[in-house]
Amino acid sequence: MSFILGFPAARTSAPHGAHDVPIRARSVVPGRQRWDVAAVFGHPVVARLVESHLTTGGGIQEVHANPVTGRVLVRHDRTLDSRRVAQLLRRSVDRAVLDALAQPVVPAARQPGDPVSAVPSPAGARPRKPGTGSVTGAAGGSPRGRLLKVAAGGAATVVALAYGKACMGLLLHPFVSLGAAAAATTIVIRRALRRSRKGRPEQHDGRVRHPLGQIIGPHKRRFAWATLLSAAGQMAETSTFAIFSYTLMVLVQGNGGLLAQWGLVGLAAQLPFLTGAVALACVVTAGLEYGAGIAWRRLGQSVEHDWRTRTYAHVQRLSPADLEREHTGRITAVLTEDVSRMGTFVSSSMHHSVQLVTSFAVLLPVFTLLAPQLAWLAFAPIPLMAWLSFRYHERSEAALAVSGERRGRLRSRISDNLQANPTVKAFCSEGYEAAHITELSQGCADATERSGRSMVLQAQVVRATAMTMLPATLFLGGKAVLNGSLSVGAVAPLIEMPAQALKRLTLLGGITDQYQQARGALANIQRLHEMPVESDANSLSLDHGSVTGEIELKNVTFAYQGRPATLEQMSLHIAPGKVTGIVGATGAGKTTVAKLLMRFRRPDSGDVLLDGRNVEDLALSDLRGVIGYVSQDPFLFDATIAENIRYGTFGADDERLVDAARTAGADSFIEAFPDGYHTMVGERGSALSGGQRQRIALARTILKNPPIVILDEATSAVDNGTEAAIQRALNAFGKDRTMVVIAHRLSTIRNADRIVVLERGGVVREQGTHHELVQSDGMYATMWGLQAGEKVPGARRE
Repeated sequence: MSFILGFPAARTSAPHGAHDVPIRARSVVPGRQRWDVAAVFGHPVVARLVESHLTTGGGIQEVHANPVTGRVLVRHDRTLDSRRVAQLLRRSVDRAVLDALAQPVVPAARQPGDPVSAVPSPAGARPRKPGTGSVTGAAGGSPRGRLLKVAAGGAATVVALAYGKACMGLLLHPFVSLGAAAAATTIVIRRALRRSRKGRPEQHDGRVRHPLGQIIGPHKRRFAWATLLSAAGQMAETSTFAIFSYTLMVLVQGNGGLLAQWGLVGLAAQLPFLTGAVALACVVTAGLEYGAGIAWRRLGQSVEHDWRTRTYAHVQRLSPADLEREHTGRITAVLTEDVSRMGTFVSSSMHHSVQLVTSFAVLLPVFTLLAPQLAWLAFAPIPLMAWLSFRYHERSEAALAVSGERRGRLRSRISDNLQANPTVKAFCSEGYEAAHITELSQGCADATERSGRSMVLQAQVVRATAMTMLPATLFLGGKAVLNGSLSVGAVAPLIEMPAQALKRLTLLGGITDQYQQARGALANIQRLHEMPVESDANSLSLDHGSVTGEIELKNVTFAYQGRPATLEQMSLHIAPGKVTGIVGATGAGKTTVAKLLMRFRRPDSGDVLLDGRNVEDLALSDLRGVIGYVSQDPFLFDATIAENIRYGTFGADDERLVDAARTAGADSFIEAFPDGYHTMVGERGSALSGGQRQRIALARTILKNPPIVILDEATSAVDNGTEAAIQRALNAFGKDRTMVVIAHRLSTIRNADRIVVLERGGVVREQGTHHELVQSDGMYATMWGLQAGEKVPGARRE
């Protein structure tokens, strides 16, 4: 494979030439690296093994391998060389692939387009047969372990044949059957948990925190109250059906011996009492179920609200560099769909889970007390149910991950198509995009259908297993009544109780499926929380009124990820209280200078100073509060013009707002609208022209009244007359204010106090006033001659 996800893949050097695993660095910053690893995508086992192997490396603090996205996040000691971390990752990936290949692979029917369910064998490697490979990874463990298991199984068979009847009688004892069921269930759960925890990073206390605990978070009291109401409601419902069954038995027999002992003799006295008991139980059940439903819904809404607000607050604190690498559609999906999925799981599935557990918690002691010889009927299905649930969980994990990834691709493509609708129509590509969406949608449908098929299969297997309890109870209970070992009064309540448990057991497949989806949603949310936020610790405050606006770059080097250096050892001084224009070829680093000043990006080396202090040492809110920034493509919210101008200066009165709009040259077209300043601008300002959007964004910055203003091609979309009007207004607004004007149109910065001409690499080629540069016979003079259509005497052509 020479390309992974559409870009060239870096290849590892595996031990002994065993592997050639493609990996690619996504981001490398001091203390943190993020990689795309093909072998991890869709393979939870490989992901856990990579985490396990890499965490043993010296200096590695934390590792997260996500099988949904195929990405590996590595946090390490800042003193550890980045190349060394990359080498450790490559070795860990190679070891993980080898270990995964050593484990037995059960072949399954594979549909076209399905991800490979096991790690593919590397080129030139011989395929391994199931059960071969390393001694510890082979099925059945070591030869000695397999021999012990065979010997134990043979001994158990001999004992069962020799003492079969005695063994059967012993197992039918209620406490023995309960102990056997509990032991078998414990073994199933422990093995499942051991497999799920293998390779996962531990918490600081050395324990792996369960996903349910992470989802519920600080709402443990509400969870306990909702659980109590659910359990009480289920017990009341079970009691209702038990009383009803007993009432039917009394009607058949004509008398209830238990009630007669309480002084209620005869059907005429017993029937009203039993009817009232059933009615009361129904009312209590309805009340408790209503309270439980409300409690779980409130808990689900609280969990959803809590996770959404905390995650959104975290996203707001991410660095712009990290946000640029993430697709906005994916982040939006996490904040909406994934968070809602967790809330739905809490409000619905957890409610049903508590009811299911309560049903069995009531069923087991009732069978033990009323019909101990039939108790094994209630105990026997429990280990099987647990095994089926975990078995489905393990098999569906990768399928659900692939399904989620395909849904993300579909969602992102739809979002892109809607935003690029004019481009699609201009190139007559509607048919192509429709076919592409159809293909992605079919892939989602196929993945969802496969995961849904296993869910339905599990539900039906559970139903079939549980349904055997009803005829078995009728047959064995009837025989016990006939031979006199049980009374009809004891058997009657047991007829309805298995049916109640059956009703709850049929929900087990849906509960497990929603749990898997909630775990996947939690993983997506945690991936966002793992992204580092902008550091603002131990920062110095910056007084807005004392800022002079002196800016200096000292030997600054900066390169975007995977690209040559945009700025290389750049030094630049911007005088305070003056207008400085920056011009140059595309890619010369003009906008990068503005991003470094606002700490949207951080230099690889060198210092960016504001009033003699490094911007890295200043509080972010103070730093960005003294800088007004207007980009070439400003963003407007889907709100009114007034709300967009007031954004960031929310308390400004109408007079200041109109003055800012007038200064920006926006008042004329705003007042021409029927609704004036209350006109809605549409999504991203789509109802306005490019020049109108720029003038509103400029008015927003003017209203902010910062001591430093950066205009990045802020007048590129206006006509010459409007540009001249804005220039006159900015001359008044920019008095005693540091203004940095980045422009391609040289007329925009013609009157600047100083003009800096950059060439690629951030090299300062020329600087001076417009008149000085035009007369200098250099790069600026050539640019001016081309744009103005004037022949500059003596200017040489570049």
